[in-house]
Amino acid sequence: MAQIHRTPLADQAADILRARIGAGEWQLGQKLPGETTLAAQLGVGRSTVREAIRQLAGRGMLATRQGSGVFVTALEVPEDWDAVLRRADIIAVIEARTAIETEAAALAATRRTASDLRLIRGALEGRRGHAPGVEAHVDADTAFHRSIIAAAHNPILLELFDGFTPRLRQAMIDMLRLRADDGGQPDDDRHARLADAIASRDSVAAGAESRSHLADLARALS
Repeated sequence: MAQIHRTPLADQAADILRARIGAGEWQLGQKLPGETTLAAQLGVGRSTVREAIRQLAGRGMLATRQGSGVFVTALEVPEDWDAVLRRADIIAVIEARTAIETEAAALAATRRTASDLRLIRGALEGRRGHAPGVEAHVDADTAFHRSIIAAAHNPILLELFDGFTPRLRQAMIDMLRLRADDGGQPDDDRHARLADAIASRDSVAAGAESRSHLADLARALS
């Protein structure tokens, strides 16, 4: 049997038990050996085994039945609820972004001035050449999208976006950390197409590009 050599012991014990369950050593509904047996197999004390079992019970993989023992209730650890809740919050933010930014993009295509377009192009370049790091990427991306909303010349939309920015920033940082990538060149190209649609005064294409981009972000989290 695998032995434990690193600390924290309870975390290591939980990882080994989880791996053994995943490998089919115990089936769904089957009772685990007693604490004394598991402690000997793992090379740890009974208190460490109890803590490992408590960890896996807290994650829905094991259940302790008073007077009966410990039973397998799932063959793999259910998804981390913190991650589930983060994704739910990010999707809610994306939905709000869609409501604000899609309309703003369409309006910007019809109302933008030459000065607005220079700011949009500058923000696009800033988005491409931002400093390393997730936070820098999100800040540069937010600046680009804000420049489009400003070009819509609707003070209410801009006020909504500015009030929403702190929540948006954290959600987008969380999203990039969950995805572990920023979309790369295809994402840069999509933002360039949005700027081009606004430059061409094509409100239909601008609104559609904005909506499609945000819908893809939401789908990537499903």
